[in-house]
Amino acid sequence: MNKIISPELKEVMGVTQYLPCVSLIMPFDPKMNLKTELTHKLKITVDKIEHQLLENYEHEKAIIVTGRLRNLLNNLNYDTYKKSIALYVSPIFEKVYYLDIPVEEKIIIDESFEIRDLVYNKKDLHNYLVLLLSSEWTKVYMGNANEFVRVKTATPDNVNAIWNDVPSKTANFTDPSYRKEVMLNKFLKYSDDGLSMMLKSMPYPVFVMGTDRAIGHYKKITENNRHIAEYIHGNYEEATEADIKTVLAPYLLNWKKVKYENILHQLDGAMSAGKLVTGVENVWQEVSRKNCQLLVVEKNFVFAAQKVSETEIIPFTKIGENSMFIKDAVDDIIEKILLSGGDVEFADEKLPADYNHIALIKYY
Repeated sequence: MNKIISPELKEVMGVTQYLPCVSLIMPFDPKMNLKTELTHKLKITVDKIEHQLLENYEHEKAIIVTGRLRNLLNNLNYDTYKKSIALYVSPIFEKVYYLDIPVEEKIIIDESFEIRDLVYNKKDLHNYLVLLLSSEWTKVYMGNANEFVRVKTATPDNVNAIWNDVPSKTANFTDPSYRKEVMLNKFLKYSDDGLSMMLKSMPYPVFVMGTDRAIGHYKKITENNRHIAEYIHGNYEEATEADIKTVLAPYLLNWKKVKYENILHQLDGAMSAGKLVTGVENVWQEVSRKNCQLLVVEKNFVFAAQKVSETEIIPFTKIGENSMFIKDAVDDIIEKILLSGGDVEFADEKLPADYNHIALIKYY
């Protein structure tokens, strides 16, 4: 969303830039990689940055920035359990972030630093879950761009495991077909409970595959409907993993749509649970409590603000004596959430009006 910028705001934004500014975003997982390998890769990257700086900027400024960058790298924390780092350096400024999100390597040499670049370069593996149903068993797979593996849930995956687990009021029924219907519903309820537990740590879109009968029963008992991206009807009892991936392929082509709908489902679920905060002013208040699981914000939404206190901001009108100007409160919110271990997603499409362009899911 592009806001109309007032003359007062233009004046405040027209501050002197200290060039060049270098942003280096890259994977950094010392617990999974040798320190010597990481330091060697970082050295090569800095040499590349130095070469670009010397080509495009004054020699003195290039050397100052490169020196600051090397100093940051020499003091990195290799005992961290984080997954990535982001380093920001200019002739007068330096900062390093350790983050929980996987990222693609990116070098940005520009006039300013943009915290949004961290989110833009977050590695999107297209994670999804597959729940495969039959009348006798269920299987769950986790897939993405790199792998497709079966995962074990904490609940029974075969109807035989619960066949004799029948409520007393139905234990004496004599109609075998009725018994099968009751046991199928009970078994699928166990499977859905297992999926619920999995979704707490992996809130990915779910594709449910199975026969008309199994899917019909599952739809009646599931509590995870908001996570279901698609029901895919068919008999997959003899299907190999390669067969399943082939069937899924057309449904994964429009990943942006799948992802956006999954985000909306997560927001809806959080709202129903009383764990959703919307609107910039309210989200700003909440981030100070560090109870931040996922921030969802429209991709181009910015919000110039005045900082009244650590927990309160108001829309920018004109700088007052007792307030501080914030060029974009959304960037500040993103920074706080990433540093507290939360995650951020940009919505390519507009969010429903109720969310007021930005929404925060708290842990629950």
